[in-house]
This record gives sequence, structure tokens and C-alpha cells, in this order.
Amino acid sequence: MHTDVLLLLHILLLVWMVGASERRTRSRCQTLQTHSQVRSKREVGIPLTVGRQKIGSPIFKRSPDMTKSFVTKSEQLLRIDDHDFTMRPGFGGPAVPVGVDVQVESLDTISEVDMDFTMTLYLRHYWKDERLAFPSNNNQSMTFDGRLVKKIWVPDMFFVHSKRVTVTAMCSMDLSRFPLDTQTCSLEIESYAYTDDDLMLYWKKGNESLNTDEKISLSQFLIQEFHTTTKLAFYSSTGWYNRLYINFTLRRHIFFFLLQTYFPATLMVMLSWVSFWIDRRAVPARVPLGITTVLTMSTIITGVNASMPRVSYIKAVDIYLWVSFVFVFLSVIEYAAVNYLSTVQERKERKLRETLPCTCGMTHPDMLCSYSEVDVNNTGNYGMPEQNGVKRERMLVQLALESDQITGHVSSSPYNSMWIDTHAIDKYSRVIFPGAYTLFNVIYWSIYS
Repeated sequence: MHTDVLLLLHILLLVWMVGASERRTRSRCQTLQTHSQVRSKREVGIPLTVGRQKIGSPIFKRSPDMTKSFVTKSEQLLRIDDHDFTMRPGFGGPAVPVGVDVQVESLDTISEVDMDFTMTLYLRHYWKDERLAFPSNNNQSMTFDGRLVKKIWVPDMFFVHSKRVTVTAMCSMDLSRFPLDTQTCSLEIESYAYTDDDLMLYWKKGNESLNTDEKISLSQFLIQEFHTTTKLAFYSSTGWYNRLYINFTLRRHIFFFLLQTYFPATLMVMLSWVSFWIDRRAVPARVPLGITTVLTMSTIITGVNASMPRVSYIKAVDIYLWVSFVFVFLSVIEYAAVNYLSTVQERKERKLRETLPCTCGMTHPDMLCSYSEVDVNNTGNYGMPEQNGVKRERMLVQLALESDQITGHVSSSPYNSMWIDTHAIDKYSRVIFPGAYTLFNVIYWSIYS
């Protein structure tokens, strides 16, 4: 009996010990599970709550930054192979805004003959392409070299009317006031393939998008103004395109043309007036002078036109040169008229010499006919009076009877005079030519200056 009681007590003690061990094991497992849940929740950043209390603050686990990795390629980072970059961003949706700004470094050459100009500039444009977004915790932007441009979509802008990659663009010039002109040239930028439904070009900061170097200067022009504009260009085959304009106004320097064109032409005209003061009988002096001035004016006109385009309208310099040429040519014509009238008058005088002795011989057989020593071809006035401000020559025919010459008696009308206006043209030309040319210069410079 005693033995059975002891055996029962041993069995109960063994059961109690096994139960306590199981309870301890279960409690330890629950504790381990609780710590594991807390750790996992902290890793995902979920605040832990026990009852109504929050345990700790959210702690994020930082993933490795792919932009800091040397192993990651730009194509992998930007997932270039996952997108079709031959299509514009948001294809089928609204137009892509593209901002543009320009830094003009120099305006190199301007050619009136080719009607173009050469400009050196930096062109920058800005757009948003969500396909190039990359995962990063710190970097908001990344910089790549130019090789990546060949793999992504870029706005296909080009310079309208440009002739070469160096941006030599056309400039339609109005040379009607040359060389007293002001020209406005434009560098035009637009998309090659995308209409305004797909691509919207605009100046990023308006006029401030265009920056120029203050040291820009040209030998023949003064740069007055740079400004920007935006317009729409229409092509019948494709539609409307946004076009950006860089406009600049140029005023030509006149001093070079004054020295090379205007002053020589004026001096040639004034030189042609010298012939008006040369003796009308000095043919070897007056004729070469007139021919020299005409040929010089022709050379000046040819030299100016050689450096100009062949336009169908008259330029301001053409007006001045051709009017000067006409004045020079008229001075030659003036001497031709003087020489012709003098020749005609001399013939009349020669006939008069031949006629007077015969008449005298028939009327007064005893009369001696003699001419005075005054030469009819002499330009001297010999103290003759003036009429209307013009000195005249006269041929004196002295008719004296032999008895009167012997006795010294002078008849009441011993002289018969003939007045000849051979100097009138030269006299008037000395006043008319300078006056008319001065009036022309006043009108010319008041219109074009």
C-alpha cells in the first residue's frame, strides 16, 4: 500500500514537471515570435502598437542608391531599352513644351552679295521626358555626356534658311537706301518634323532668354538691338509649326563710303567745272579734262557695283553717282556747244571780211578799207562795256577815207560794231552747274540721312 502511494506521487510529480516544461517552451516561442514581428515591422516602417501605445518611431531601411554605383550603366539606370525613344514623350497627348534660350558669342560676317550672315552662338533647350525618370534617394538630376543624346529623344530643331552647320543663315536685305541703310536680320529656329500639335517651342524667359556679348562689333555695321519673337509658320504639305526668331538690327557705318565713293565723285564733278574758266580756244586742255572726269566717274560706278548684288531696283548710292556722272557729262557737252557756236560765228565773221571790202570798193572807189587790230578770235574784252552783266566782244571795222586819214579828220560815224555772244554759255555755266549740284546734295542728304 505504501509502495503504491509512492508510485502515484512519482507519476504526479513527473506529469507536473512535463507540464511546466511545456508551458516554459510555449512562453519562450511566443516571446521569440513577438520579437520577430517587431523586427519585421520596423524594417517595413510600420509603427508598432501594443495595446493602445505606439512602440518607438518609424525607422526606414535605406535601399542602396543605384546612382552611386559604378557598376550601373546609364542605359540600365534610365531603362532606355524599355522605351521607344523614336517617339516623342506622351505621344498622342498634348504638345510637349520645349523652352529655348540662346547665348550669342559673335556676329562674324555679313555679306550683301550673298545676302547672308554668320553667327556663333550657344543653343539650349529644355523639356520634360518622364521616361527618363530614375530611382534615387538623394540625386534630383544627373549629368551625362553627349553620347547619350543619340539614344534618347531630343527636339529636332533646326535653323531655318541656314546654309551650313556653322549657322550661316539667309538675310533678306533691302538695299534701296544703301549705304545709308538699316538692316534687320533674323535667325529662325523651328522643329523639323513635329507640328505645333506635338511640339510647342517657346522662349524660356522671353527676351531674357537671349544673351549677347557686349564686345560684339562689326567693321561696317553698328548693332543697335537684339530681341526675340515667336510666330507660327505654315507649310501646305504638313501644317503649322512653332518658329522662334532671333532678330537683330544693324545700321551701316557711312564714313567708309564717304571716303571711297561720295568724296571722289564730288571732286570729279567740281574738277569738271574748271573747264568753264579755260579759254574756249584751248581745245587740248578742255577736251582731255572732260574725258578724264567722265572715265573716272565710270570707274567709281563700276567699283561700287562690283561689290553689290545685282538687284532690280535703284540704290541710294546709284542715284548720287549717276547724277554726278550726268553733271560731268554735261560739262563735256557744254564745251562741245561752245566750240560749235564759236566755229559758226567765225565762219560768219570770215564771210563778213570777204564782203565788206567789195562793198566799199563799189560804193566809194577812193575809200580805203582796213580792219582794226582787234582780233575777232581774241577773248580779251579790251575795255568793252557790259550789257546785262555779260562782257561782249566786238569786231571793229574802220572805214576811213584816204583824205580823212591824211587830214586826220574823223567822220561822224567811223565805226560799225557787231556783238557776238560766244562767251555766254561759259558765263552761265559757272553759276548754273555749281548751284544745281549744291541743290541736289541738299535734297539728297535730307532724304537719305
